[in-house]
Amino acid sequence: MRSSKSVGRITGLLLFVHLVAGLMLPYILLKPALAPPGFLANAAASSLQLRAAVLLLFMSGAITLAVAVTALPVFRRYSDRLALLLLALSAVNLALHAVENGTLLSMLSLSREYASSGSADATLFQALAVVVGSARKWAHFTHLLVVGTWIFALFTVLWRFALVPRPLAALGLLASLLQVTGVPLWAMLGHRPVTEMAMPLAPIYLAVAVWLMAQGFEEPQRPTSHSTSASASGPDAAGGSNPRT
Repeated sequence: MRSSKSVGRITGLLLFVHLVAGLMLPYILLKPALAPPGFLANAAASSLQLRAAVLLLFMSGAITLAVAVTALPVFRRYSDRLALLLLALSAVNLALHAVENGTLLSMLSLSREYASSGSADATLFQALAVVVGSARKWAHFTHLLVVGTWIFALFTVLWRFALVPRPLAALGLLASLLQVTGVPLWAMLGHRPVTEMAMPLAPIYLAVAVWLMAQGFEEPQRPTSHSTSASASGPDAAGGSNPRT
């Protein structure tokens, strides 16, 4: 059985890969397809990047599940409920990645049909683009809501049981709460997402990943020989007598 420190180092590595994948998707792979004038005109020409994004999304969802499964034996020493909550959220997150991937592939298919039609029936294609684009938008924000909640649950475990320095875990709790509030929840309330509220999460997530890769989880505390002998020499060991009368 792996030690807590070994499990923590593997978890840190998985979190680091998860962060890199999360940053690559919007800023490298999806940017050419979603840039103006929009995916209808761009996606067909960015087919390779979109397909790579689909594969990376699946990998990203699988990583959250891998984190929950890897850390499960350690987290369950402290709280069965929180450990299983993290596992359940990671499974839901993976399912939502599959839904979002379906919308991305639908965008690609529509763009390719538009390109092959020679821009005929442009009005019809524009109407379809609104529908397909809206489906992807809300699948994306729903996924962001769940993965943000998963990150919040992860930092809750790390903070509550001091598996990383508590100030660092507390910053993670605050940053994940800002991300969930400012981006998916704000969008679902009908407002423009405040992306600046999500920015603090990346450096804190990176700091936690690096800390875990270097230090691992703290080993659970066990009773020392002194405390064990002290309890054995207490009132019960002396036949239940009470020195105070």
